[in-house]
Amino acid sequence: MKKFLLHFSLATAVTLLTIATAPSMYAQQSDQDPAPATPQQQAAAQQQQQNEAQMPESGDTTTHAAKAFTGRIAKENGELVLKDSVTKVSYKLDDPAKAKQYVGKQVKVTGKLDMNSNTIQVDDIKPLS
Repeated sequence: MKKFLLHFSLATAVTLLTIATAPSMYAQQSDQDPAPATPQQQAAAQQQQQNEAQMPESGDTTTHAAKAFTGRIAKENGELVLKDSVTKVSYKLDDPAKAKQYVGKQVKVTGKLDMNSNTIQVDDIKPLS
């Protein structure tokens, strides 16, 4: 019986030790650098950072200065929108007449973003080459 209790206690101690150290092993793995990103992933990350930088300060509903947004002009629910392929966000355009000639094309839209309606107040649209 003493031999059984000794083995059981030893097994329990090893199990508890394993459970206690497992989270720290996973934490060390997540701290390591991930595999190097491809040029496309790096470009997408850079574009996303730029678009996040374009958002207005907390509490503001419209950007104060005109910002540049890039994406493809598309028709969505009967309206022309700018679809950002990096962030997967669609922005409504307040002046569809300016965007009509660019449907299906990659463009750079300059304007102010109204956060409440997710609408860009278009100043200018230029095709990307």
